[in-house]
Amino acid sequence: MTEYFEVHERDGAARVGELRLSSPRTTPALVDDVLEDAGSLWSADRDLPDGDESRLTVLPHRAFPGGTSEEVQASFAVDAPDVDYPSVAVVSSEDVESQGTDAYALSDVQSVMGHGAALVEAVVDVREAIPADTALLFSGVATPRNVALLAYAGVDLFDATAAVVKGTEGRYLTTDEAYFLEDLEELPCSCPACQGPREEFTREDCADHNRHALESELAIVRRRIRDGRLRDYLEGQARHDQWLTAAMRELDDQWGYLEERTPILRDARIDAATGDTLRRVEIQRFADRVTTRYRNRFDNPLVLVPCSAAKPYSESQSHRQFHDAIQWRGHLVSMTSPIGVVPQELETTYPAQHYDTVVTGRWTEDEKEFVSEVLQRYLERNEYPKIVAHVPDEGYRDIVERVEERLDLDITYTVADHPTDDESLANLSEALSGELKYSKREREHNTVRALADYLLGDGAGDDLFADIQTTSRYPKIQVRDDEDTQLATMVPQYGTLSFTLEGAKRWLESAAPTKRVEIDGFVPHGSVLAPGVVDADDDIRVGDEVIVEGPQAFAVGRAEMFGREMAESTRGIACEIRHVEEK
Repeated sequence: MTEYFEVHERDGAARVGELRLSSPRTTPALVDDVLEDAGSLWSADRDLPDGDESRLTVLPHRAFPGGTSEEVQASFAVDAPDVDYPSVAVVSSEDVESQGTDAYALSDVQSVMGHGAALVEAVVDVREAIPADTALLFSGVATPRNVALLAYAGVDLFDATAAVVKGTEGRYLTTDEAYFLEDLEELPCSCPACQGPREEFTREDCADHNRHALESELAIVRRRIRDGRLRDYLEGQARHDQWLTAAMRELDDQWGYLEERTPILRDARIDAATGDTLRRVEIQRFADRVTTRYRNRFDNPLVLVPCSAAKPYSESQSHRQFHDAIQWRGHLVSMTSPIGVVPQELETTYPAQHYDTVVTGRWTEDEKEFVSEVLQRYLERNEYPKIVAHVPDEGYRDIVERVEERLDLDITYTVADHPTDDESLANLSEALSGELKYSKREREHNTVRALADYLLGDGAGDDLFADIQTTSRYPKIQVRDDEDTQLATMVPQYGTLSFTLEGAKRWLESAAPTKRVEIDGFVPHGSVLAPGVVDADDDIRVGDEVIVEGPQAFAVGRAEMFGREMAESTRGIACEIRHVEEK
């Protein structure tokens, strides 16, 4: 059972946690100072202090060079008198299993650095084999340039060994380069070590600077994790070293590892500034769910339109003009990079209203191919009596024409010069002439069902909400049954559904896929802590609606951990409770 490490915030595989020492550390963090009394972890046969105070115990792996079966003890004072001491197990990425310790140090870390695929394979193998609420330590490798990528992959603890050694060798480290000290006419930093005259700057000062630079970068990483925007930062930071870019892309290919750990919703904006944004879990997951779970329920023609800078799209000036021309006679679907296609019912669903992209008027080939593939999959799943493409020539029309040719469709194009000029809007209105309008009620009901499909699974909307009433005004829709009992509310901030207890009971009784958390014999109020979780469904993701049930309580709330993490963890909040009733 881990007692000295607790995860507080998550951003994919990256975490902000607390390492509980006499002076607690917020991770990702440097911990070499608490290890220095023991010398290097990589020498297990040293004479080490064995005082009576609480200790860090390092358990060398049998495959670890220089390791023995004896425990290596180091002074490590903690404020936990009821627990003997925290511990670190040294493991090899090729032979790892849970040791019941608080942290795990990778013995073969040096051999995987500089090789993107090898690094990612090592981190994923270790992380998948050890409990979710334990820390992963990489010693002897962290620099200001690589530590953001390492934290993004799932590493929590580091030391400054590599940075300090490079400093004593005359290598001045920054987040984007390693300079030879003799090549620097001036010092591009204002840390305490760099305050003196350049001519008095020594290699010892250089080592101090490197440590400051590493600590500063870790502070940025922690801030980015808290903001849910480490990936945005990394897409720029990794460009400073080709192998880091390769590692980021290799990590993107580890879909199961990253997807399990990535929230389904959050407030953070996605900055789509590079081609690698298309590979992000949030983007790929949205495209996958739209093309495998969403089903169009309107009988009207499809109207494809370009996205807008304002989010949600319906609040933009251009989309208001489109709506005025369409007059509820067509089903609006927006095309955009990097999201793909966005049916109007999902325009508020994360990340459809949570991204910003570079606008140049020119599409890259990667963007065209991605959006065209998503549009093709969407049209293969959804049938329409007619398709109208109200899109400009720049990129959009090329994408639609590719899909038109692949699927042998007959698509009507309505833009003359610009989508919002008078002639183009008149063409759009004329293309829908004679089509029947759908009602506000139909739109709201279909929105609720589409959200259920997206969040829970294909067909969930019809299983849960075949007979409903909707009140309030879009996008703040309340869902009620025929007896006027509230079942759920649409949350426009994330484009999700928030269930009541009656809604959760209907969900449990329906054929829709459920997300269940089994708890021990207590009545939760406010939150459920991980030690109280008996079991949890593997497909639960952070942000999911969950049904919480135990011998004494039935509740509904939102997941704060992914399912396996709930079941494995011994500390932390598993889910927040919204409504609860005692059995």
